Amino acid sequence: MAPEPKSERGLHYWMERVVEEAEKARAGFEADPVHDLRVAIRRCRSIGDGFRMLDPEPTWKKMRRAGKTVFAALGDLRDVQVQMEWVEKLGAADDPVRAKLLDHFRQRELDLKAVAATTLENFDTKQWLQWATLLGQRAEQIPVGGEIFQVIALERWIEARELHRVAMKNRAKAALHAVRIGIKKFRYIVENFLPELHDAWIKDLKEMQDVLGEIHDLDVLTETARTIRAFDTPEHRIRWHNAIVKERSVRLDRYRARMLGKDSLWLKWRAGLPSGETLRKAILKKFETWSALRDSDRLHTEAVLEFSQQLFDFLVGQKLLKAADVDGVSQRDLLTVAVLGHEAGRLKSGKHHKTVVKVFDQLDVPPGWSPLHLRIAGLIARYHTGAPPNETQKMYAGLRKPSRLIVDRLAGVIRLADALERQRDLATREVTIARNDGHILITAAGVHDRTRQAERIAASRHLLESVCGLPIVVRPA
Repeated sequence: MAPEPKSERGLHYWMERVVEEAEKARAGFEADPVHDLRVAIRRCRSIGDGFRMLDPEPTWKKMRRAGKTVFAALGDLRDVQVQMEWVEKLGAADDPVRAKLLDHFRQRELDLKAVAATTLENFDTKQWLQWATLLGQRAEQIPVGGEIFQVIALERWIEARELHRVAMKNRAKAALHAVRIGIKKFRYIVENFLPELHDAWIKDLKEMQDVLGEIHDLDVLTETARTIRAFDTPEHRIRWHNAIVKERSVRLDRYRARMLGKDSLWLKWRAGLPSGETLRKAILKKFETWSALRDSDRLHTEAVLEFSQQLFDFLVGQKLLKAADVDGVSQRDLLTVAVLGHEAGRLKSGKHHKTVVKVFDQLDVPPGWSPLHLRIAGLIARYHTGAPPNETQKMYAGLRKPSRLIVDRLAGVIRLADALERQRDLATREVTIARNDGHILITAAGVHDRTRQAERIAASRHLLESVCGLPIVVRPA
């Protein structure tokens, strides 16, 4: 089997490698070429998985779908070839069970080679290489090794760790297989985007993935032998059962020894990923990058964000807004994320302020956040314009009262900020806020009386005034 090239090679390299390995595999679909082609496709799809939630380019989805078709066809073939290796290892040359299983798998191998050949025949390599150029350029926009991919790796770690917890509790075969998939996804992010951690962790990651993979192979072999009635006598069944259980137990014990206790690999991996304030800033950086790749007017969003934060801090300082955290996430961070994403709905059909909530709902949940946090941020973004929140609106009405109050407060802030910046002339870059004679006075450059802009600003003040309990006056600087 050819050695795997270094992980720091980029997407364009791996997509070209897929085409090269496909030609080698076509020669006879032997085990090593099939494996090498799957490795190359897996690299491309896992890199695509890392970028898909950041970059709205639809070609990422097309590439992953095209790769999945070939990967799945080769996967069934690869599984059969691995099963044959296990049968040859566990059974003596004159074992009738060995002969029956090998006959079954050889026939399956022939059938699956035909399927794989047809699949590769339909694989559009010209289109694939065109995608390689486009996606390779887009991938270069986000630096490998940064805090964004550390957050994504932590998200995958949390998912895999939860699958591990469930598997150790119920000991089900399917649960152990799910852990393997979870560790694979975690490994792929580390492998492709965090080269320093990859160098330190790859041996352990690969070992645990392989151990769980071999447990799954043995479980599949047991089920296959039962399905095809490979055992002619009780003695045959007992001998093979004992041999499989022995191999399986060795691997399960190895997994438990390395993944349980205070010195477990889970804790080692977690210690290498961000936490505390570093994690909070990294999450915001991820949202910032996600926003930048979707936003056609970045200067507008930056201006709205700057004034929103300024206004929020002023109102909190004046004790006109409550700023308690929402289950561990600060309201200021919720506001920041909502502003960063308030234009993201433009990529969907329909009115962008109404579709933005679904955009937020589809995001991966950041560490320390919950789906509720994303829903609140999405609703804050949704109400940056249009009708204000009210209980006739289904998603808003579905929140509990404390969450609705948070949406009211922060939506009031973003509505006013967006109205001031609606001309997209950076008016909010020259703004002052003060509290005078029982009202809040905002002066901003670029604001003019008796204009359509002034009318929008006047309408946008109402929600925030109702929350703060004070009138808001906006005047030209």
